[in-house]
This record gives sequence, structure tokens and C-alpha cells, in this order.
Amino acid sequence: MWDFNVGRALGLMARTFPFVVMRMAVYFGTTLAYILATGTGAGIGFGIGALGDPGFRAGATLWGGGLGLALFGGVMYWAREYILYIVKAGHIAVLVELLDGKPIPGGRSQIEHGKSVVSARFSEASTLFAIDQLIKGVLAAITGLVRGILTILPIPGAQQISGILRAFLRVAVGFIDEVILAHAIRTGATNPWASAREALVLYGQNYKVMLKNAAWLAIIVYVLSFAVFLLMLAPAALIMHLMPGAWAAGGFVFALLFAWSFKAALLEPFAVTCLMQVYFKTIEGQQPDPEWEARLEQTSKKFRDIKQRARGGGAGRAAGAETA
Repeated sequence: MWDFNVGRALGLMARTFPFVVMRMAVYFGTTLAYILATGTGAGIGFGIGALGDPGFRAGATLWGGGLGLALFGGVMYWAREYILYIVKAGHIAVLVELLDGKPIPGGRSQIEHGKSVVSARFSEASTLFAIDQLIKGVLAAITGLVRGILTILPIPGAQQISGILRAFLRVAVGFIDEVILAHAIRTGATNPWASAREALVLYGQNYKVMLKNAAWLAIIVYVLSFAVFLLMLAPAALIMHLMPGAWAAGGFVFALLFAWSFKAALLEPFAVTCLMQVYFKTIEGQQPDPEWEARLEQTSKKFRDIKQRARGGGAGRAAGAETA
């Protein structure tokens, strides 16, 4: 059915408990900050709305809450590099060493250890973030190749199946970019761009195994996230009831935020740990296939960008990191 060991993944999560706690603090703290920002905006809007009739007050409250939510969302957009560098990559670095049977420190020093390993491979958060964005683009190209193969097969309803598959693959590959970053950490690469190129080719030539396991994990993660969403609807609705004015959609939005926090803090590292097990085992003893490298170079501009940076030693930020 799948090729990862759930028990081992949970055990590794337990051994990296300091990182789990930090992730929970970051993501649940982010959700709380969203709620506070929205509540503050709604309160200001409610106060302004008191100058008009009840309809104006309701509209001002809604706009205030929406603006508070949007402004804090903008702050989080700019904080994503730091979260990737400190929270996600540091956790991956420690998980990689545990998978390889290496000793790691406990407590707060585990977080410092993970940070030092990451900084040795990626000197700046912007470098890691640029690589991660390009990796996501290449992964999208690989899934595009998979969809292309499906559409030319003589299968009834292949076009409709392809549309469903596109949406599902987008979810499934959401965990794999961190596995590619894990390869750079595991190999001790001094040129992270070259390591990313190698890891992507190895992933491409083993896409069937990786996508099968990523698909199972996508199902597990999103079923559990949906269960959390349902559980959080009641307390989220209570929070909205305590806010000034009426914002019917607020309970739904906050329940989504809590479900996202649970997924990001606990389920995503579990999925990445499972996929690292599969990836490291699958590529053991393999060499990058030149045919797959040529295929990726032909179909993905972002892969060509990675190759160019790899030849240059990986200095600086990737040109075209945000292009297709």
C-alpha cells in the first residue's frame, strides 16, 4: 500500500519534540495573531460604524475585520522566508541526522544544532527560499509530464481524469520540496543548487514510487485536517460571537486557520518524515539518469535556472525564481 513506516515517523517526531513545540508555537501563535488582528480591525470598524445607522455599522465592522485579516496576511507573506529557514529547514536537518542514525542534542540546543546545520548549507534565508521556489516549479513540471502521459493514453474520460489528477497532484507534491532540500543537507553539499539539481533528477526517475506515497500521505493529512476543521467550528463560532458586530463567515475562516495550524505544525513534518524514508531508500545506490535530466531541462525553465546556478557555484539569489 505505502512504503513508509508510520511508527518510525512518529518516533522521529517524538525525538524532535523541541522542534514540534516550536512549530506549534509559531503556527498556533500565527492563528491567534490572525484572530487578534481581525478582532482589532472589526472593533475599529464597529467604532467607526457607530457614527451611522445599523447597516453602516455592520458594513464597517465587516470591512474592518477583513482589512485586519488582510494586513496581517501581508506580514506573514514577508515572514515566509524566515519560517522556512528557521522552522522547517532546521527541523528537516535534525530529522535527516536521526534517519541516518546520528546522535543529536536534546532541548533548546537541538534547535540551535538544526539552525547551524542549515546555515552551513544555505548561508542566507533568501538563498534557501529561492531554491525552494524553483524546486516547486520543477516539481510542477514533473507532475505536468505525468498528466501529459495520462492524456495521450487511450482511456475513456482521460481528460476529466486529468483534471481531477491535476488538483490531487498539486496537493501531493506539496510535501516533496522539503524532501529535495533534505537531500542537500544529507549529502553535505557545499553547492546547494547542484544538490537540488541531482535530487530533482533522482525524484523524476522515481516519480511513480514518490507520487504513490505522497498521494497516500495527502489523503491522511487532509482527512485529519478536515476532522480538526469540524472540531474547531464550534469554538471558532464562539470567538466570532464575542467580537463586535456580526461576521457570519468569521467562524468558518477561523476554523480553517486552526486546521491549517494543526496541519503545518504536526501533520506536515510527519508527512515529510515519511517521504524522506521513502526517498532515501529508493535512491540508494542510484545515479541521476541523463535522459531524465534532459527531459527536465527541456520542459522546465526553473530546472534550467537551477543548473545555471549550480555551474556558477550557487552564489547569490536565483534569477527567475518567480518565473514559470
